[in-house]
Amino acid sequence: MTDSQVSLLLHCAAWRGLLQAQVQVELSERFNRQTDPAVDRHIEEVWTERVSKEPWLFNGSKFRLHSFCLSSSSVSHPACTPPPHTPSSDRAEEQQGDTPHSTQRMEKSCITHSLHDAAQSSLDRRSRAVNQVESADSVSALSPASSTFNKNADDPEPLLTLRLGLTCYKDYLGTNWSCRVAELRQHGEAEFGDALALLAQPLGVGGVLCTADGQVVLIRRSQKVAEAVGLLDIPGGHPEPKVVCERLGQAVCEEQISVDMMQQRPVVSELFSSVCAEIRDEVNIPLSSLGEPVLMGVALNHTSAGRPSAEFYVSCSLTSDEVRKLYWKGGAEAHESTDIVFLGRTEVLQLDISSPLWAELCPSAKGAVLLYQTVRPDSERGQRQPDAQPIASEKRSR
Repeated sequence: MTDSQVSLLLHCAAWRGLLQAQVQVELSERFNRQTDPAVDRHIEEVWTERVSKEPWLFNGSKFRLHSFCLSSSSVSHPACTPPPHTPSSDRAEEQQGDTPHSTQRMEKSCITHSLHDAAQSSLDRRSRAVNQVESADSVSALSPASSTFNKNADDPEPLLTLRLGLTCYKDYLGTNWSCRVAELRQHGEAEFGDALALLAQPLGVGGVLCTADGQVVLIRRSQKVAEAVGLLDIPGGHPEPKVVCERLGQAVCEEQISVDMMQQRPVVSELFSSVCAEIRDEVNIPLSSLGEPVLMGVALNHTSAGRPSAEFYVSCSLTSDEVRKLYWKGGAEAHESTDIVFLGRTEVLQLDISSPLWAELCPSAKGAVLLYQTVRPDSERGQRQPDAQPIASEKRSR
């Protein structure tokens, strides 16, 4: 299926998704957005104009996804440290085989990709279906993981490293959402050899929430959100650097947050717990009714210059009727949506661009649906996946 609004950067279909223990992060200022005086002035101008029209908007620190590395879990973290980036060095990390799904073992134990090459490949191949197999010597905009690793009894468990810097919502609106985004991409390519160098690229999260009676939860976005007004979406938002700092006992304002204030495991915990917190706040479901989040992959939203979002599958112990009643009681972020819609699993698996409902989905929901159809996280997961356990309830700072 082809949709110009969205593509998949990474999916974890071979393992039916990844659990929190199988994901790590590498934090560094090297992964921040590159600064430029003219661009920074433009960001301030865009922000001032937006806030004057939408005074409810507020700035906040976000994580910036720079690149990722997928390896076998037997490989130590330092083995995933990226070399100086060039497109050719990325391609050199690819498996040397005749096809993307070659069964021979990798000659290298770590595959590294930047969003720059992946997004560019996606733009170049926008007319192809998102699940099309790529040639072995290309950088896959879809799934470097699926084109390199194959699940069999002898393979160790996968390990995903997300390389994260910091950015903010103001920078996102002034770069990814700017009317000058094409110019920013050209400038980034010319100045830094990276078309995304000047873009914020904040990492979002979203959750395909499945009720006990097999219904997938969608919500209709309100008129008071910054993007995709009135469209159907999945519950979602952002992992928050400020939350990580607060959990580490650091009381800081958004502008003071830096990479060196955070630690790897609390950041991963925030990545996974934030999607459940968003479900709680937007749908009004208690955390104790939610199962362990399963990371399906990362989707790119091309209506905002390829902005990445980590999409999860989250099971719910409540029925759709129970969820509907809780939703209409109103949660902490009830103002962000105006209605709740339920679709059966089978209907979601059959959704495509020819479906009337597809046009009502915002890009983030489309990406999540494509990942759900590809990964099938709620199908048989063998002996690796334990029964989902409820997440302990905690108050989330907003």
